[in-house]
Amino acid sequence: MGALIGGIIAVVIGVIGIVRWPTDLLVVLKGSVPLMIALGGLLAIIAGITSIKDSIEAKKLEQEAQQSSSSESSETK
Repeated sequence: MGALIGGIIAVVIGVIGIVRWPTDLLVVLKGSVPLMIALGGLLAIIAGITSIKDSIEAKKLEQEAQQSSSSESSETK
């Protein structure tokens, strides 16, 4: 219940702020949107590099498993 009341108060204060200071809001958006885009791009690059490293590691493990299973089968013959 307290979160609901706090949320309602925050929305009312936010709307009042948008109505009273629309130009200040635009200044903040102009400054923060490019920063968010740049940080989002950096995060995507890091995620892509991690994905590539994980796939390389998975291929190595798969090859090792195949080599160990083939050497085990040749030893039993």
